[in-house]
Amino acid sequence: MKKIIDSKCIPEITIRSKVQITIKNHIPVNFISFNGFNDGLEHFAIQFGKPSTEQIFVRIHSECITGDLFGSTRCDCGAQLNEAIEYLHKRSGYILYLRQEGRGIGLFSKLEAYLLQDTGLDTYEANLALSLPEDSRNYTVAVQMLKALGVNEIHLITNNSNKADALINHGFKIISQVPTGIYCSVSNIKYLKAKVEKHNHTIDLKKINYFLE
Repeated sequence: MKKIIDSKCIPEITIRSKVQITIKNHIPVNFISFNGFNDGLEHFAIQFGKPSTEQIFVRIHSECITGDLFGSTRCDCGAQLNEAIEYLHKRSGYILYLRQEGRGIGLFSKLEAYLLQDTGLDTYEANLALSLPEDSRNYTVAVQMLKALGVNEIHLITNNSNKADALINHGFKIISQVPTGIYCSVSNIKYLKAKVEKHNHTIDLKKINYFLE
């Protein structure tokens, strides 16, 4: 089931600060914080270059400590984040970093879900077995950040159509949907297949199957 935000009347947020930081590979960016989130989490944006009106590329990225920080091969999150950094460095736009670890269930619950995945459940089944939603992420905060940044039309970097649906539902124009690469390993094949088969992610299963051969 696609997760679409129903109400178009969401609270406005404001930019709190914009700080220039040089990240890995000597890439200069601006970290942008906000005031007004009602979930108590510190979501933030990373600005690359000087985005123009027609050439704004956006990656909505949910926090994954195991993948983003430690390079876990059980998912493709870290690889997708690194790809987005390099992609945006050559163009311009934003990474919207959502503090929704484990598709919104939190780090500790995600680790418990990993234990269930080791018994044969896929990533969504494991969450449900813990009496948790299979995906509880809410893209309202992404909508709020883009509005605070004054952005209305974007090229969206994603394989997840739910993200595009959420933005379109709030009046954003998706000029194009830019797919991410396929980052397949022995540890995450079932994870990738579940994303395609259960939530219609635009990942070519033929390439995943080729990896298995």
